[in-house]
Amino acid sequence: MAKNISTFEIFWVFSSITLIASLGILFIWVPTDANLGISQKIFYLHVPSAILGMISIAIVAFLSILYLLNTEKKKWDDLAYSFSEVGMVFLTIALISGSLWSKPAWGVWWTWEPKLTLTLVLWFIYVAYLMMRSYMSGSGNEAKFGSVVALIGAIDAPLIYYATELWRSAHPGAVVGPNAESGALDERMFFGLIASFIALSFMFIYFVSNRYFLRSTETRMNFIVRKLN
Repeated sequence: MAKNISTFEIFWVFSSITLIASLGILFIWVPTDANLGISQKIFYLHVPSAILGMISIAIVAFLSILYLLNTEKKKWDDLAYSFSEVGMVFLTIALISGSLWSKPAWGVWWTWEPKLTLTLVLWFIYVAYLMMRSYMSGSGNEAKFGSVVALIGAIDAPLIYYATELWRSAHPGAVVGPNAESGALDERMFFGLIASFIALSFMFIYFVSNRYFLRSTETRMNFIVRKLN
């Protein structure tokens, strides 16, 4: 009897294919930076991870608001929690890869310039959100207090994006297109960045959907246990 292929398995295969394809594009077709050499390839992991980490906290805040407007719809809170976990993982990748890139580019592992500092603040906001949800689990108020933390993170995210325009910063500005003045990217580098972003986005969605399935199952189980008690 043939085994039924789940949606998760299909999406995992699709995510893996796009990731492998993007790696091929980055290391075969995209040119190596003349100044930074191979270390510049970290850029294609760092930037998409940072963007996804910032987008994720905005989604967490939006889903938290939806849940507060209708607390009977527990799925909104489960989705918010799932996005927060995966978002924190991607932002952690952004911070680590950023440090690895910073050393050959600036000569230091870390500098307290505005964009990096605000990104670290967002990371701590993710930590605060997850810790609060964990310690207040079962109280019935964890989602409400967590939504306040998520809203603070949603305010911090656009500040990170526009930090290079609001304050003097050593960090390069946002790349808006090939050969953009702020990023000065070669055309092939820009499209390599797009390919990397698409691949990591599919991976991000896969992790969120998988985590949401587990989280919603946990919610249903906890509901059944409370009813039995």
